[in-house]
Amino acid sequence: MPRVVHFEIPADDPDRATKFYSKLFGWTISKWEGPMDYWMIFSGNGEPGIDGAITKREEPVTSVVNTISVPSVDEFMEKVTAHGGKVIMPKTTVPGVGYFTYCLDTEGNMFGIIENDESAQM
Repeated sequence: MPRVVHFEIPADDPDRATKFYSKLFGWTISKWEGPMDYWMIFSGNGEPGIDGAITKREEPVTSVVNTISVPSVDEFMEKVTAHGGKVIMPKTTVPGVGYFTYCLDTEGNMFGIIENDESAQM
């Protein structure tokens, strides 16, 4: 069953946000070595919950976003539109991670969907 697996916090100043969340909650936050400015958040030590990231605030990510793991991004992009939602970004490859897109629900709330595939390449 698809479930929330990741969250993103947009920030005008990612360094400032990184310091805030690491001091406030004790989260471990480190710069991702991938192709974009992205700081990975590790929020627990094996406790139930999810990890996330801090990203530079820019369209389309201007508010907190939850990402749901799905077996097929293509299939769920079709389901989003069939149920009255909207896909707002083309399917994107995240090398070594999988495929991803952002969508809007029927109330205008943004969410992400991700298909895990470690063999994904640009």
